Amino acid sequence: MRAAWYFVLLCFAFAEDELKLAEPCDPEVCKLPDCRCSSTLIPGDLHPARTPQFVLLTFDDAVAVTNMPNYKRLLFGRKNSNQCPIGTTFFVSHEYTNYQLVNELYNEGFEIALHSISHMNQTYFENADYETLMREFSDQAELMAHFAALPIHDMQGVRMPFLQMAGNASFQMMKSAGLYYDISMPTISFTNPGMWPYTLDYASTQDCVIPPCPTASIPGVWVVPMISWTDLQGFPCGMADSCFSPPDGNDEDGWFRFIVENFERHYLGNRAPFPFYLHESYFRDRPGFEAAFIRFLDMINSMNDVFMVNAAEAIDWIRNPVPIGEYINQPCRFFMQQRCRPSVCGPLTAPHKTELFWMAACNTCPRTYPWLGNPLGV
Repeated sequence: MRAAWYFVLLCFAFAEDELKLAEPCDPEVCKLPDCRCSSTLIPGDLHPARTPQFVLLTFDDAVAVTNMPNYKRLLFGRKNSNQCPIGTTFFVSHEYTNYQLVNELYNEGFEIALHSISHMNQTYFENADYETLMREFSDQAELMAHFAALPIHDMQGVRMPFLQMAGNASFQMMKSAGLYYDISMPTISFTNPGMWPYTLDYASTQDCVIPPCPTASIPGVWVVPMISWTDLQGFPCGMADSCFSPPDGNDEDGWFRFIVENFERHYLGNRAPFPFYLHESYFRDRPGFEAAFIRFLDMINSMNDVFMVNAAEAIDWIRNPVPIGEYINQPCRFFMQQRCRPSVCGPLTAPHKTELFWMAACNTCPRTYPWLGNPLGV
């Protein structure tokens, strides 16, 4: 249980001002599989034509009965051209999440990652310190492992709410909690060619769009840059559903061309992972976008050099890059399905709101609604 060693981690955590300032990266010293400089260079010095084009599809926020039908309809049963199931990463926030459905997503083969317990406001995360972020993310992993019946070490990724960075603190937290990667930092300077994922052993050259950004050396923690799309007016957008000037929601052909144009900047370039970052609510009242989304997935799932994978899988390839011909002969990822013992819990009192909560879980019901400082609701 993470709570058992939480105090020990706090006692041995370095203070922000004691962290070692990151030095410029020397690629002769920083080598795969455990270290990579921030760079647009393809891992393993592969030629683009021999490099798998990864597509990273992610969804943010609570998993609930309102969005699960779309996830099932749009994603379940899809396979890449190598006949391996597609990967998708769900960055789950706690409040109003149905943990029986989180268990179902995991058992379908999708990656479950961390998006905080509270999803508090942007100022809160901008000023969050190490201890606060341990409560938000490390404790959230314990919460989801308990109530969704998931292996705690399978939750490896972090996305900060509002993409609001907290300087070194979030990466310091990740290092202590044994988390693998972060996808919170947009880049508008490294889009063509795109910046590949890298570690924080050395100083990052990535632009800092939403400060404060990390400055310390935190070895072994991976950053997946959020390579911006370009909207119809030439403005950058860190998430596909945040563009200022997208096509009309009813314009299927316009949306399809828009998605493909952004995709081809990667596919015809250095093949840095193509980001497709969304909130499920964006599909509602935008039938043209939904139809274009399905057309795009149908297209890439039939291409023999494009693969929808989860973020952890993409990093695994970067650590040991192999050409397409070797990659497609690798076995599909293996995971053990996790049994859910369903409970419907409530009404539960909560420390942060006067309303009463109901919670669907895969374990015995908590005494109170789980929250910061009490992730199991005891």
